[in-house]
Amino acid sequence: MDTRPLPDDPWVKIVDMLQHNWALIDIEATGSVRVLFFHDGGVIFDKMEFASEAVAAAALQRNGFRRWSESPELQEFVQLPPDQLEWGTHPNGDIYSSGRFWKS
Repeated sequence: MDTRPLPDDPWVKIVDMLQHNWALIDIEATGSVRVLFFHDGGVIFDKMEFASEAVAAAALQRNGFRRWSESPELQEFVQLPPDQLEWGTHPNGDIYSSGRFWKS
């Protein structure tokens, strides 16, 4: 299974008590921009494409995600996921790209 290192500056959203969803903005060599979503266990469970890094960042903010590095209060009680992320699935399917839990 394909793995990738945890980025230096992931985004995080508190979903429930002791449960967080994470995101990273991934800019590919081709210039395409996607956001990869992963849970506390380091499993990437969803992805979405965006027109630019700025559009992706604005969408993450609009949907309750914050940069972990810019939130000292989060750093006090939210632990980063494992150093290596791997592809997998979420029990509820593609929760963000399906639009069920995403504000456009």
